[in-house]
Amino acid sequence: MREFVIMTDSCCDLTAQMAQELGVEVVPLSLQMDGEMFHNWLDGREIGFETFYARLRAGAAATTSAVSVGTFQTEMRKVLASGRDLLYIGFSSALSTTYQSAVIAAGDLQGEYPQARIFTVDSLCASLGQGLLIYLCVQEQRKGRSIEEVRDFAEATKGSVCHWFTVDDLNHLKRGGRISSATALFGTMLSIKPVMHVDDAGRLVPVSKARGRRPSLAALVDRMAKTALDPSNGPVFISHGDCEGDALWVANEIMRRFGNRDIHLNFVGPVIGNHSGPGTLALFFLGSER
Repeated sequence: MREFVIMTDSCCDLTAQMAQELGVEVVPLSLQMDGEMFHNWLDGREIGFETFYARLRAGAAATTSAVSVGTFQTEMRKVLASGRDLLYIGFSSALSTTYQSAVIAAGDLQGEYPQARIFTVDSLCASLGQGLLIYLCVQEQRKGRSIEEVRDFAEATKGSVCHWFTVDDLNHLKRGGRISSATALFGTMLSIKPVMHVDDAGRLVPVSKARGRRPSLAALVDRMAKTALDPSNGPVFISHGDCEGDALWVANEIMRRFGNRDIHLNFVGPVIGNHSGPGTLALFFLGSER
């Protein structure tokens, strides 16, 4: 059985160390801020996470860019030229054109490498929800599963990766067209925090509201209590928009309520963070329904 590589993109929001330990190849998206272009590397080599969020808080504006077909061709060709097969698991197609670029690149390269197995999976996930799916797929790969088996596992599992999140500043959602100006204004005045999730189609959807920051964080853990398949033992991922204290509060609440200690924390990367803003807190786990 030929060796294969799992590839993803930087919207997985894994730490650079975890991505290296998992052996996954990560292709960066990019953003432009105040006339400067940065790649969203997992190690923050071009723009650090704290620096990015500090600039957002100071009023800097940014635009983000998907991975191009040409970039995918370059990175995928490196794997295929080494004689290995390739499984790309990408950022939700409902949120970016990155996945479509990967599909086009894979199709073009199949002609160059007709003997290679090249598969793509639309994760319908974002941030560490995507990271959680990648993590689980690598565990299957390490069991000796074939590339087809891991692909099928990803397709079967992605709909069970629950994404629950809240934001601290509604103006970033307003700018992205997720909520109206009036909702942002009155929500800010009344300290209303939305509780949102990523639905079965990979789209961001508001579900409920909480009055105040701490109740909104508790609401995420309440959602986990309702739907998590194994709240005491299953892996739990938490990403945050430069609010580590809140992420630790959620992690401690999960440990207190369920006894789970398999919890991984990291920043929401700049590409997603540009749309969700500082103070975003997101919780990911496997559940019976999204």
